[in-house]
Amino acid sequence: MITLAAGAEQYTTSTVTTAGFALGLALLGAEHWRWYKGAATPAPAPSGKGKGAAPAAAGGRSLDPKAMIPYWFGLACGILMVACPAGLLGTTAGILRWGGNGLGGTVMSTLTGRDATVMATAAAPGLDGYGAVVVTALAISLWFLRKSIAKATKGKWKKGLFTGVLLCISTGTAAFVAQTVVGGANDLGQFLLGQLATGTIL
Repeated sequence: MITLAAGAEQYTTSTVTTAGFALGLALLGAEHWRWYKGAATPAPAPSGKGKGAAPAAAGGRSLDPKAMIPYWFGLACGILMVACPAGLLGTTAGILRWGGNGLGGTVMSTLTGRDATVMATAAAPGLDGYGAVVVTALAISLWFLRKSIAKATKGKWKKGLFTGVLLCISTGTAAFVAQTVVGGANDLGQFLLGQLATGTIL
């Protein structure tokens, strides 16, 4: 386990404030709205000239889910970071959460004159030994591939990760999503180790 400098502890938090959660929701909504608006297909120009020209076909909308994969993947990575009980990833999640709470609190206070309050504990289902294998392999792979990933893709991934850290709380729909992501990582790790290490499905 990697132990960070004790000075970093003052810049971490295990809770999400109402302002931090609002910031996460804003990022989530803005990214999906940008995707929705960007999927608009402009109407083609009329063919031919004059009165006999054929009318232009109506513009359509084609939503391509693949365009959101980097953001959704980042969202899942943020949840997995929260699920790490400690270490570099768990501590980084606490730092991002601290920053999100502070930024959201400043914006909320400036716009509304009200201070943020603690909303919930940032929590996710426990990451077991199998899930830790998946997260470790994923982190190492992303590190080695970082220079070959397009800048725009990295940007979406980072926004998704930040969103996941802020929205991963212990209650409601967010808790159900976290259970799905972390449980999936645990199950995947168990399956892979069973297949690759022993040749059997555990």
